[in-house]
Amino acid sequence: MNKQEQELRKKSPVQIKNKKASFEYFFIEEYTAGIVLTGTEIKSIRLGKASLVDTYCTIINGELWVKGMNISPYFYGSYNNHEMKRDRKLLLTKREIAKLASATKQTGYTIVPLLVFIDDKGRAKMDIALCKGKKEFDKRQTLKEKEDKREMDRAMKVYK
Repeated sequence: MNKQEQELRKKSPVQIKNKKASFEYFFIEEYTAGIVLTGTEIKSIRLGKASLVDTYCTIINGELWVKGMNISPYFYGSYNNHEMKRDRKLLLTKREIAKLASATKQTGYTIVPLLVFIDDKGRAKMDIALCKGKKEFDKRQTLKEKEDKREMDRAMKVYK
């Protein structure tokens, strides 16, 4: 991911994050995928009414799908409002999907959604990552590093 892409993500009015992902997994590779949505789903995402808790991606018949993503029903939606937890298709190139498929056949590897955002053209995008699960001692190490960083930031504020 280059600096220009990072700037676009920061400017996005909507940033729905999977906060547990960095605690549970090591990120091997990251990709940005488009999401196939209905009209009321994109309206709910623009209002920030979505969640990535307990979501994962799977490859079915050469297509990448996100499962367990919760998008709340649109308040002004009528009889044709969407289902909250339906499976949604992600858009990647065939080469990227084939690469992910071969990697996930190895034990311990999975595909996890990291972030949903709106790009500069108004389309919903999702950052996904090929991940390897952390062991218990890795999680302790992550917590220790986070705590050390927090203490260093506090010390720096005192000296300023």
